[in-house]
Amino acid sequence: MADYREFSAKTVSDCITDACMTFSVTSDRLDYEVVTEGSSGFIGIGVKPAVIKARVKEESFETLEAEQATKRAAEEAERKEKKEREAAEKAAKREAEKKENAERAAAIREREGIPEVTDEDVKAWKEKRRQERKERGNGRGGRRFDRDRDNRNRENEVSEEPVVVEEKPAKPVREIPEEEKAALQAAAEAFLKDVFASMKIEATISCTFTPDNTLSIELSGEEMGILIGKRGQTLDSLQYLTSLVVNKGTEEYVRVKVDTENYRRRRRETLEKLAKNIAFKVKRSRRPVALEPMNPYERRIIHSALQGDRYVTTHSEGDEPYRKVVVTLKNGR
Repeated sequence: MADYREFSAKTVSDCITDACMTFSVTSDRLDYEVVTEGSSGFIGIGVKPAVIKARVKEESFETLEAEQATKRAAEEAERKEKKEREAAEKAAKREAEKKENAERAAAIREREGIPEVTDEDVKAWKEKRRQERKERGNGRGGRRFDRDRDNRNRENEVSEEPVVVEEKPAKPVREIPEEEKAALQAAAEAFLKDVFASMKIEATISCTFTPDNTLSIELSGEEMGILIGKRGQTLDSLQYLTSLVVNKGTEEYVRVKVDTENYRRRRRETLEKLAKNIAFKVKRSRRPVALEPMNPYERRIIHSALQGDRYVTTHSEGDEPYRKVVVTLKNGR
């Protein structure tokens, strides 16, 4: 039970008002006793203030606590409902976007004649490649030679580990006829224009062939950040799909490189700087450091950047797409 408090004012009514304001209650919830009625005196002489003792009624106090608890519970329920509603709206939006993207991808695959690739197809392809490499490696100096040849022929399928092999005479590059180059460029441009139209993105497409017969595609525009995506994932996907379109029906594989705003060069410089910083950290702490998961091309940049380091070595751990590079101190250091 709350203790009484004294309130003094000119009149009892003023005392009650002060008490109600102090306790934040109405007068019917106030329990008070009049100590003195007060006196106005005579011609300003003998003036005495009114004094009361007041407290909140016990039942009123409990009622107030119950009301406040009910109010807090209602507010909490409203916040929870709002949070759940927002989460449901976000989930529905993500599902709608996912469905829309899947429909766009299916439309593109159907228009370009690109078959849908499932997880089982990827596993079967990897197993087939492993068997082919094993068979070819038995008569050609082992798996290392075969891996190096694949590195030279296919940039998108490059192994992440640096490989040192005996130098061989350079294979002459087949000269692609100008008519075939023009047809490949036109196919790439038409495919990318359709993709950008579906994404409602305006982009300028510039296609050129490098001396090593790589189709280099440079994109420019105001919304290139969307095309790059998180750590270049969207740009890599565009490069992969464009490569499928360009190499559809060709006798010899043509490498495709898609870039915008020099992202590839800037990303490589960032990864090389990261590799050196991690190497310094490993040297100082003498403990291994695992980097975040990366794709094979980016892991290879880390391996290459630290290949000649005297104190640290690198290797990869985990399965795709969560495979990552681990930097460790060399034995004996």
